[in-house]
Amino acid sequence: MAEDGKGEPVATDDDSEHLAVDGSSNNTMVEESCTLLRRMEICVAEAEKRSGKNAVNMQETFTVYLIETRPMDAVAEGRNPAPDSLWRRYSEFELLRSYLVVTYPYIVVPPLPEKRAEFVWHKLSADNMDPDFVERRRVGLENFLLRVASHPVLSNDKILYHFLTEEHGWKEVVYETGFQAKADSRLRALSATFRVRNTDKRFMDMKHYSDELQSHTSQLLRARARVADRLYGVFKVHGNYGRVFSEWSAIEKEMGDGLQSAGHHMDAYAASIDDILEEEEHYADQLKEYLFYAEALRAVCRKHELTQFELEMASQDLISKKQQREELATGCERFSFKGMTNKLFGQEAPEQREARLKLLEELIAEGEEAVKEKTVECEEHVERAWVDMQRFEEQKDKDLREALINYAVMQISMCKKGIQVWSNAKECFLKM
Repeated sequence: MAEDGKGEPVATDDDSEHLAVDGSSNNTMVEESCTLLRRMEICVAEAEKRSGKNAVNMQETFTVYLIETRPMDAVAEGRNPAPDSLWRRYSEFELLRSYLVVTYPYIVVPPLPEKRAEFVWHKLSADNMDPDFVERRRVGLENFLLRVASHPVLSNDKILYHFLTEEHGWKEVVYETGFQAKADSRLRALSATFRVRNTDKRFMDMKHYSDELQSHTSQLLRARARVADRLYGVFKVHGNYGRVFSEWSAIEKEMGDGLQSAGHHMDAYAASIDDILEEEEHYADQLKEYLFYAEALRAVCRKHELTQFELEMASQDLISKKQQREELATGCERFSFKGMTNKLFGQEAPEQREARLKLLEELIAEGEEAVKEKTVECEEHVERAWVDMQRFEEQKDKDLREALINYAVMQISMCKKGIQVWSNAKECFLKM
């Protein structure tokens, strides 16, 4: 690694204690002009297939991706230094994203491109080592890094900077943050979903919206795959026109040249579908990104449910402790095993009652502190998450509008090409 990359202005070790581990410092809420993408040029330049032994000493084939970075101030000054570069596996991108999801639970973290091809039409390879799929995934991984590096909070994380600039020792730095211990178990999240009582309606609506977004985008992708299959067949059938016209031209004197020319137009039209559907995959990948974004949106909503559930559990426990203290102080305890014991073996000594009261007072003080902490945690999550979800909404509306318009333009262009082919064929026929 060149030293240039290490001179970038990033969070210091002291700042990162707040910024990269618990995500709770207001220092993370920076202006967009301070994002990493304003300071660093980032790209995933190429992909390369490699072989090696995995953790269990088994031979495997995998793909690595070359990340290149260059300081923007050098570019702005007209200098063109060689970029710093390093190789990363897809699994390392997964580790980075897992860290970001756990560390910043109030952020809709950008998704990674698919690990294996989904919603493919029958002529497209579903092999994750297929060169075309690897290339599309390279583009998707670059898009992921650009999304993260332009986010007002995520872009200033020290771990992200390590990922981009430190080839060795990066994983150790991630694991040292202890993020895995903070990950919420699926069981706890599921329990919170069914038992929480007072969830914020905005988050309930957003969770429902994420389900609908996923449903509609998946339906659109399935429809697009079916159309691609049929479109491929229609275009390739035009090759039969070309073959027939070419063979027919061989037995005709006056009509031969016209038929042969028309056949060439049909052959070219039939061959053009491969490039058309390859371009279509680009728009399909943009839709897939928002298919996966739906899960990221749900994760933020589930975290809200979990924090709200923990607050409600802490509040209930505090109420229960206060009720026990009141009953013990008045001597009117409800039916309990302890009460039955007292009836059978006599009342407890005043000293024992005082000790129990003192213990309850301590537990109540701890419970009140826990409720305060959970209340603050819940309120902060709601405030920050809602800000980021609004940012996501604006980004989604802009991106999907642009993608759908470009897809429509591409379809119009394809139809015009078909009209042009038949117009050319008509001219050929007129000359016969």
